[in-house]
Amino acid sequence: MLQPSWHGACPFTAGTRRPDEPYPGREALRSAGPVVLAEAPAGGPVAIVTTAALARAVLGDPRMVKDSAWAPPDWDPRAAELEPTASQALSLTTTEGAPHAALRRAHAPMLSPRRMRARRDAMRDTARELLAAPDDGPVDLMADFTTRYPLAVVGDLLGVPRAMLDDAVEACRRMFGDEDEVAAAMGGFARLAATAMQHDGLARELRERLPADVTDEQVHYLLFTLLFVGQLTTGPALGFVLARVLAAGDGARRSSTRGNGDAWDGDTTALVDDVLRRDPPAPFTLWRFTAREVELAGIVLPPRTPVLVDLAGTADDPAAGPGPGLAFGAGPHLCAAVHLARAELVAAVDVLVTDFPDARLAVPAADLRRIDPGGIAGSRLAALPVEGLRPRERSGSS
Repeated sequence: MLQPSWHGACPFTAGTRRPDEPYPGREALRSAGPVVLAEAPAGGPVAIVTTAALARAVLGDPRMVKDSAWAPPDWDPRAAELEPTASQALSLTTTEGAPHAALRRAHAPMLSPRRMRARRDAMRDTARELLAAPDDGPVDLMADFTTRYPLAVVGDLLGVPRAMLDDAVEACRRMFGDEDEVAAAMGGFARLAATAMQHDGLARELRERLPADVTDEQVHYLLFTLLFVGQLTTGPALGFVLARVLAAGDGARRSSTRGNGDAWDGDTTALVDDVLRRDPPAPFTLWRFTAREVELAGIVLPPRTPVLVDLAGTADDPAAGPGPGLAFGAGPHLCAAVHLARAELVAAVDVLVTDFPDARLAVPAADLRRIDPGGIAGSRLAALPVEGLRPRERSGSS
Protein backbone atom coordinates (compact mmCIF):
# COMPACT_ATOMS: atom_id res chain seq x y z
CA MET A 1 0.00 0.00 0.00
CA LEU A 2 1.29 3.45 -0.94
CA GLN A 3 2.40 5.44 2.11
CA PRO A 4 3.32 9.14 2.51
CA SER A 5 7.08 9.60 2.51
CA TRP A 6 7.21 13.34 3.16
CA HIS A 7 7.63 14.30 6.80
CA GLY A 8 8.57 17.96 6.44
CA ALA A 9 6.33 21.01 6.84
CA CYS A 10 2.78 20.25 5.76
CA PRO A 11 2.13 22.03 2.44
CA PHE A 12 -1.59 22.33 3.25
CA THR A 13 -1.29 24.24 6.54
CA ALA A 14 -3.38 27.36 7.12
CA GLY A 15 -1.65 30.50 8.33
CA THR A 16 -0.89 34.18 7.90
CA ARG A 17 2.33 35.60 6.48
CA ARG A 18 3.84 38.56 4.71
CA PRO A 19 3.24 38.72 0.94
CA ASP A 20 6.95 38.22 0.24
CA GLU A 21 7.23 35.08 2.37
CA PRO A 22 7.16 31.87 0.30
CA TYR A 23 4.59 29.16 0.87
CA PRO A 24 5.72 27.19 3.94
CA GLY A 25 7.93 24.23 3.16
CA ARG A 26 7.92 24.73 -0.61
CA GLU A 27 11.69 24.88 -1.05
CA ALA A 28 12.19 21.69 0.95
CA LEU A 29 9.36 20.04 -0.94
CA ARG A 30 11.00 20.77 -4.30
CA SER A 31 14.36 19.59 -2.99
CA ALA A 32 12.82 16.23 -2.10
CA GLY A 33 12.33 15.30 -5.75
CA PRO A 34 10.03 15.73 -8.77
CA VAL A 35 7.28 13.72 -7.05
CA VAL A 36 6.72 13.80 -3.29
CA LEU A 37 4.24 11.62 -1.40
CA ALA A 38 2.64 13.74 1.32
CA GLU A 39 -0.35 13.32 3.61
CA ALA A 40 -3.51 14.64 1.94
CA PRO A 41 -5.83 16.94 3.94
CA ALA A 42 -8.57 14.28 3.79
CA GLY A 43 -6.14 11.48 4.71
CA GLY A 44 -3.92 9.07 2.86
CA PRO A 45 -1.13 9.82 0.39
CA VAL A 46 -1.14 12.46 -2.33
CA ALA A 47 1.51 12.62 -5.04
CA ILE A 48 2.71 16.22 -5.40
CA VAL A 49 4.51 17.08 -8.62
CA THR A 50 7.15 19.75 -7.99
CA THR A 51 8.78 20.40 -11.40
CA ALA A 52 7.24 22.24 -14.34
CA ALA A 53 8.38 19.73 -16.97
CA LEU A 54 6.76 16.80 -15.20
CA ALA A 55 3.75 18.99 -14.38
CA ARG A 56 3.11 19.63 -18.07
CA ALA A 57 3.30 15.91 -18.74
CA VAL A 58 0.88 15.15 -15.90
CA LEU A 59 -1.59 17.86 -16.93
CA GLY A 60 -1.80 16.34 -20.41
CA ASP A 61 -1.88 12.69 -19.33
CA PRO A 62 -5.31 11.05 -19.89
CA ARG A 63 -4.50 8.44 -17.23
CA MET A 64 -4.93 11.14 -14.60
CA VAL A 65 -8.52 12.37 -14.47
CA LYS A 66 -10.36 15.15 -12.67
CA ASP A 67 -13.63 13.30 -12.16
CA SER A 68 -13.98 13.10 -8.39
CA ALA A 69 -15.67 9.71 -8.76
CA TRP A 70 -12.07 8.44 -8.83
CA ALA A 71 -11.23 9.96 -5.44
CA PRO A 72 -10.33 7.58 -2.60
CA PRO A 73 -13.64 6.06 -1.46
CA ASP A 74 -13.03 6.96 2.19
CA TRP A 75 -12.65 10.70 1.49
CA ASP A 76 -15.23 13.12 2.84
CA PRO A 77 -16.08 15.23 -0.25
CA ARG A 78 -16.49 18.41 1.78
CA ALA A 79 -13.30 17.97 3.80
CA ALA A 80 -11.39 17.15 0.62
CA GLU A 81 -12.88 20.14 -1.23
CA LEU A 82 -14.12 17.87 -4.00
CA GLU A 83 -16.37 18.99 -6.80
CA PRO A 84 -19.45 16.92 -7.67
CA THR A 85 -18.63 13.94 -9.84
CA ALA A 86 -19.02 14.19 -13.61
CA SER A 87 -22.22 12.14 -13.38
CA GLN A 88 -23.65 14.50 -10.75
CA ALA A 89 -22.98 17.81 -12.52
CA LEU A 90 -21.94 18.69 -16.06
CA SER A 91 -18.73 20.68 -15.71
CA LEU A 92 -15.66 21.64 -17.70
CA THR A 93 -13.48 20.75 -14.75
CA THR A 94 -14.60 17.16 -14.15
CA THR A 95 -15.61 15.78 -17.56
CA GLU A 96 -13.07 13.96 -19.69
CA GLY A 97 -12.69 12.80 -23.28
CA ALA A 98 -15.40 13.54 -25.86
CA PRO A 99 -17.87 15.17 -23.41
CA HIS A 100 -15.14 17.52 -22.22
CA ALA A 101 -14.13 18.37 -25.81
CA ALA A 102 -17.76 19.19 -26.64
CA LEU A 103 -18.00 21.55 -23.68
CA ARG A 104 -14.76 23.30 -24.65
CA ARG A 105 -16.00 23.77 -28.21
CA ALA A 106 -19.09 25.46 -26.82
CA HIS A 107 -17.17 27.77 -24.48
CA ALA A 108 -14.06 28.61 -26.50
CA PRO A 109 -15.50 31.02 -29.10
CA MET A 110 -17.26 33.03 -26.39
CA LEU A 111 -14.11 33.46 -24.31
CA SER A 112 -11.61 33.98 -27.12
CA PRO A 113 -8.94 36.71 -27.07
CA ARG A 114 -10.85 38.60 -29.78
CA ARG A 115 -14.10 38.59 -27.80
CA MET A 116 -12.30 39.67 -24.64
CA ARG A 117 -10.55 42.55 -26.46
CA ALA A 118 -13.96 43.72 -27.61
CA ARG A 119 -15.07 43.89 -23.95
CA ARG A 120 -12.02 45.86 -22.78
CA ASP A 121 -13.74 49.25 -22.59
CA ALA A 122 -16.73 47.78 -20.77
CA MET A 123 -14.42 46.19 -18.20
CA ARG A 124 -12.66 49.51 -17.68
CA ASP A 125 -15.99 51.27 -17.19
CA THR A 126 -16.93 48.70 -14.55
CA ALA A 127 -13.60 49.07 -12.74
CA ARG A 128 -13.91 52.87 -12.82
CA GLU A 129 -17.43 52.75 -11.40
CA LEU A 130 -16.62 50.30 -8.58
CA LEU A 131 -13.27 51.83 -7.57
CA ALA A 132 -14.58 55.36 -7.06
CA ALA A 133 -14.94 56.31 -3.39
CA PRO A 134 -17.09 59.17 -2.07
CA ASP A 135 -14.15 60.71 -0.17
CA ASP A 136 -10.42 60.33 0.48
CA GLY A 137 -10.85 58.00 3.43
CA PRO A 138 -9.30 54.55 3.31
CA VAL A 139 -11.22 51.81 1.50
CA ASP A 140 -10.39 48.13 1.90
CA LEU A 141 -10.43 46.85 -1.67
CA MET A 142 -10.38 43.23 -0.44
CA ALA A 143 -13.63 43.77 1.43
CA ASP A 144 -15.73 44.70 -1.58
CA PHE A 145 -14.05 45.58 -4.88
CA THR A 146 -12.24 42.28 -5.41
CA THR A 147 -15.56 40.47 -5.06
CA ARG A 148 -17.89 42.81 -6.91
CA TYR A 149 -15.65 43.64 -9.87
CA PRO A 150 -15.14 40.06 -11.17
CA LEU A 151 -18.81 39.25 -10.59
CA ALA A 152 -19.91 42.41 -12.41
CA VAL A 153 -17.63 41.72 -15.38
CA VAL A 154 -18.70 38.10 -15.76
CA GLY A 155 -22.33 38.94 -15.03
CA ASP A 156 -22.34 41.61 -17.75
CA LEU A 157 -20.86 39.10 -20.18
CA LEU A 158 -23.44 36.45 -19.37
CA GLY A 159 -26.43 38.78 -19.35
CA VAL A 160 -27.07 38.96 -15.59
CA PRO A 161 -28.77 42.31 -14.89
CA ARG A 162 -26.53 44.63 -12.90
CA ALA A 163 -29.41 45.01 -10.41
CA MET A 164 -28.68 41.42 -9.33
CA LEU A 165 -25.03 42.07 -8.46
CA ASP A 166 -25.79 42.08 -4.74
CA ASP A 167 -27.50 38.70 -5.18
CA ALA A 168 -24.34 37.33 -6.80
CA VAL A 169 -22.17 38.68 -3.97
CA GLU A 170 -24.45 37.08 -1.38
CA ALA A 171 -24.44 33.75 -3.21
CA CYS A 172 -20.62 33.74 -3.22
CA ARG A 173 -20.54 34.52 0.49
CA ARG A 174 -22.89 31.64 1.29
CA MET A 175 -20.71 29.14 -0.57
CA PHE A 176 -18.36 29.21 2.45
CA GLY A 177 -21.07 28.38 4.98
CA ASP A 178 -22.59 25.10 6.16
CA GLU A 179 -24.58 22.72 3.97
CA ASP A 180 -27.77 24.76 4.27
CA GLU A 181 -25.91 27.92 3.29
CA VAL A 182 -24.35 26.20 0.30
CA ALA A 183 -27.76 24.92 -0.79
CA ALA A 184 -29.14 28.46 -0.55
CA ALA A 185 -26.16 29.75 -2.53
CA MET A 186 -26.74 27.22 -5.30
CA GLY A 187 -30.37 28.29 -5.44
CA GLY A 188 -29.23 31.88 -5.80
CA PHE A 189 -26.84 31.01 -8.60
CA ALA A 190 -29.61 29.07 -10.37
CA ARG A 191 -31.81 32.18 -10.30
CA LEU A 192 -28.97 34.30 -11.67
CA ALA A 193 -28.40 31.79 -14.47
CA ALA A 194 -32.08 31.51 -15.33
CA THR A 195 -32.38 35.30 -15.51
CA ALA A 196 -29.26 35.60 -17.66
CA MET A 197 -30.67 33.12 -20.16
CA GLN A 198 -33.62 35.49 -20.69
CA HIS A 199 -31.33 38.34 -21.79
CA ASP A 200 -28.84 38.89 -24.58
CA GLY A 201 -25.43 37.68 -23.51
CA LEU A 202 -23.13 34.70 -23.35
CA ALA A 203 -25.53 32.65 -21.21
CA ARG A 204 -28.02 32.50 -24.04
CA GLU A 205 -25.23 31.96 -26.54
CA LEU A 206 -23.85 29.07 -24.51
CA ARG A 207 -27.28 27.45 -24.37
CA GLU A 208 -27.44 27.64 -28.19
CA ARG A 209 -23.94 26.17 -28.61
CA LEU A 210 -24.50 23.18 -26.37
CA PRO A 211 -26.02 19.91 -27.58
CA ALA A 212 -29.80 19.80 -27.44
CA ASP A 213 -29.80 17.04 -24.82
CA VAL A 214 -28.10 19.30 -22.26
CA THR A 215 -30.79 20.41 -19.80
CA ASP A 216 -31.37 23.94 -18.53
CA GLU A 217 -30.35 22.73 -15.06
CA GLN A 218 -27.02 21.59 -16.48
CA VAL A 219 -26.56 24.94 -18.22
CA HIS A 220 -27.27 26.65 -14.90
CA TYR A 221 -24.42 24.69 -13.31
CA LEU A 222 -22.04 25.66 -16.12
CA LEU A 223 -22.96 29.31 -15.59
CA PHE A 224 -22.52 28.93 -11.83
CA THR A 225 -18.93 27.79 -12.40
CA LEU A 226 -18.20 30.82 -14.59
CA LEU A 227 -19.58 33.19 -11.95
CA PHE A 228 -18.33 31.62 -8.73
CA VAL A 229 -15.00 30.25 -9.89
CA GLY A 230 -14.37 33.47 -11.80
CA GLN A 231 -14.70 35.44 -8.58
CA LEU A 232 -12.96 32.85 -6.42
CA THR A 233 -9.81 32.95 -8.56
CA THR A 234 -9.72 36.45 -10.04
CA GLY A 235 -10.60 38.21 -6.78
CA PRO A 236 -7.48 37.19 -4.83
CA ALA A 237 -5.27 37.72 -7.89
CA LEU A 238 -6.71 41.21 -8.21
CA GLY A 239 -5.59 41.99 -4.66
CA PHE A 240 -1.99 40.94 -5.34
CA VAL A 241 -1.87 42.80 -8.67
CA LEU A 242 -3.21 46.07 -7.26
CA ALA A 243 -0.95 45.78 -4.21
CA ARG A 244 2.08 45.48 -6.49
CA VAL A 245 1.08 48.61 -8.44
CA LEU A 246 0.27 50.66 -5.36
CA ALA A 247 3.45 49.61 -3.56
CA ALA A 248 5.53 50.55 -6.59
CA GLY A 249 3.96 53.98 -6.65
CA ASP A 250 4.25 54.57 -2.92
CA GLY A 251 7.55 53.30 -1.64
CA ALA A 252 10.45 54.43 -3.82
CA ARG A 253 9.36 51.73 -6.30
CA ARG A 254 9.90 49.05 -3.67
CA SER A 255 7.28 46.38 -2.95
CA SER A 256 7.03 43.70 -0.30
CA THR A 257 5.13 41.60 -2.81
CA ARG A 258 7.20 39.05 -4.66
CA GLY A 259 8.39 39.21 -8.22
CA ASN A 260 11.31 39.93 -10.42
CA GLY A 261 10.52 43.44 -10.10
CA ASP A 262 9.93 44.82 -6.86
CA ALA A 263 8.95 47.81 -8.94
CA TRP A 264 6.50 48.06 -11.76
CA ASP A 265 7.74 49.47 -15.06
CA GLY A 266 4.34 50.25 -16.55
CA ASP A 267 3.92 47.11 -18.69
CA THR A 268 0.52 46.08 -17.40
CA THR A 269 0.28 42.73 -19.16
CA ALA A 270 3.76 41.71 -17.99
CA LEU A 271 2.89 42.78 -14.44
CA VAL A 272 -0.33 40.73 -14.43
CA ASP A 273 1.43 37.67 -15.80
CA ASP A 274 4.26 37.94 -13.27
CA VAL A 275 1.83 38.18 -10.35
CA LEU A 276 -0.19 35.23 -11.65
CA ARG A 277 2.98 33.21 -12.04
CA ARG A 278 4.31 33.96 -8.56
CA ASP A 279 1.00 34.18 -6.70
CA PRO A 280 -1.32 31.86 -8.67
CA PRO A 281 -5.03 31.91 -7.76
CA ALA A 282 -4.48 28.50 -6.16
CA PRO A 283 -1.18 27.06 -4.87
CA PHE A 284 -2.02 23.65 -6.34
CA THR A 285 -4.04 22.41 -9.26
CA LEU A 286 -7.47 20.96 -8.59
CA TRP A 287 -7.46 17.29 -7.68
CA ARG A 288 -6.52 14.69 -10.24
CA PHE A 289 -6.71 10.94 -9.69
CA THR A 290 -5.00 8.04 -11.38
CA ALA A 291 -7.53 6.03 -13.39
CA ARG A 292 -5.06 3.14 -13.57
CA GLU A 293 -1.58 2.32 -12.38
CA VAL A 294 0.83 5.11 -13.34
CA GLU A 295 4.56 5.48 -12.83
CA LEU A 296 5.78 9.01 -12.14
CA ALA A 297 9.50 9.69 -11.67
CA GLY A 298 10.07 6.11 -10.62
CA ILE A 299 7.16 6.01 -8.17
CA VAL A 300 4.34 3.59 -8.99
CA LEU A 301 0.94 5.09 -8.18
CA PRO A 302 -1.99 2.65 -7.92
CA PRO A 303 -5.45 3.56 -9.25
CA ARG A 304 -7.32 6.26 -7.32
CA THR A 305 -4.14 7.94 -6.10
CA PRO A 306 -4.69 11.72 -5.68
CA VAL A 307 -2.24 13.86 -7.68
CA LEU A 308 -1.53 17.58 -7.36
CA VAL A 309 0.83 19.94 -9.17
CA ASP A 310 2.63 22.49 -7.00
CA LEU A 311 1.80 25.59 -9.06
CA ALA A 312 3.25 28.04 -6.55
CA GLY A 313 6.53 26.15 -6.53
CA THR A 314 7.12 26.35 -10.30
CA ALA A 315 7.30 30.17 -10.56
CA ASP A 316 11.02 30.26 -11.29
CA ASP A 317 11.15 27.01 -13.24
CA PRO A 318 11.95 27.83 -16.92
CA ALA A 319 9.91 24.83 -18.04
CA ALA A 320 6.77 26.54 -16.73
CA GLY A 321 6.76 28.56 -19.93
CA PRO A 322 6.34 32.29 -20.59
CA GLY A 323 3.75 34.69 -19.26
CA PRO A 324 1.71 33.37 -16.34
CA GLY A 325 3.44 29.99 -16.48
CA LEU A 326 1.20 27.22 -15.17
CA ALA A 327 -1.18 29.47 -13.23
CA PHE A 328 -4.07 28.48 -15.52
CA GLY A 329 -2.97 24.86 -15.90
CA ALA A 330 -2.03 23.20 -19.18
CA GLY A 331 -3.21 20.44 -21.48
CA PRO A 332 -6.86 19.60 -22.19
CA HIS A 333 -8.01 21.20 -18.93
CA LEU A 334 -6.27 24.54 -19.47
CA CYS A 335 -8.62 27.10 -17.88
CA ALA A 336 -11.23 28.06 -20.49
CA ALA A 337 -11.47 31.57 -19.04
CA VAL A 338 -7.75 32.40 -19.15
CA HIS A 339 -8.23 35.31 -21.59
CA LEU A 340 -11.15 36.67 -19.57
CA ALA A 341 -9.20 36.61 -16.30
CA ARG A 342 -6.14 38.31 -17.76
CA ALA A 343 -8.28 40.96 -19.48
CA GLU A 344 -10.11 41.71 -16.21
CA LEU A 345 -6.87 42.18 -14.32
CA VAL A 346 -5.25 44.35 -16.99
CA ALA A 347 -8.36 46.56 -17.20
CA ALA A 348 -8.43 47.10 -13.43
CA VAL A 349 -4.74 48.08 -13.32
CA ASP A 350 -5.08 50.45 -16.28
CA VAL A 351 -8.03 52.21 -14.65
CA LEU A 352 -6.36 52.48 -11.24
CA VAL A 353 -3.24 54.05 -12.74
CA THR A 354 -4.94 56.28 -15.31
CA ASP A 355 -8.09 57.42 -13.54
CA PHE A 356 -7.04 57.43 -9.88
CA PRO A 357 -3.65 59.19 -9.75
CA ASP A 358 -3.93 59.94 -6.01
CA ALA A 359 -4.57 56.32 -5.01
CA ARG A 360 -2.06 55.07 -2.46
CA LEU A 361 -1.72 52.39 0.18
CA ALA A 362 -3.06 53.47 3.56
CA VAL A 363 -0.44 51.31 5.32
CA PRO A 364 3.18 50.48 4.52
CA ALA A 365 3.43 47.68 1.97
CA ALA A 366 5.43 45.65 4.49
CA ASP A 367 2.41 45.62 6.80
CA LEU A 368 0.18 43.82 4.31
CA ARG A 369 -0.62 40.21 5.21
CA ARG A 370 -1.80 37.25 3.21
CA ILE A 371 -4.04 34.51 4.53
CA ASP A 372 -3.53 30.87 3.57
CA PRO A 373 -6.84 29.10 4.23
CA GLY A 374 -5.20 25.68 4.11
CA GLY A 375 -5.89 22.69 1.90
CA ILE A 376 -5.66 23.38 -1.82
CA ALA A 377 -7.44 26.73 -1.66
CA GLY A 378 -5.59 29.85 -2.77
CA SER A 379 -4.33 32.59 -0.48
CA ARG A 380 -5.51 36.17 -0.49
CA LEU A 381 -4.56 39.45 1.13
CA ALA A 382 -6.22 39.93 4.50
CA ALA A 383 -6.86 43.57 3.60
CA LEU A 384 -5.81 46.14 1.02
CA PRO A 385 -6.54 49.58 2.52
CA VAL A 386 -6.25 52.34 -0.07
CA GLU A 387 -6.64 56.10 0.22
CA GLY A 388 -7.22 58.73 -2.44
CA LEU A 389 -9.63 56.79 -4.64
CA ARG A 390 -10.89 59.92 -6.33
CA PRO A 391 -11.47 59.82 -10.08
CA ARG A 392 -9.16 62.05 -12.09
CA GLU A 393 -11.77 64.77 -12.64
CA ARG A 394 -11.94 65.33 -8.85
CA SER A 395 -8.25 64.71 -8.19
CA GLY A 396 -5.86 67.46 -7.29
CA SER A 397 -3.10 65.83 -9.38
CA SER A 398 -2.19 67.28 -12.72
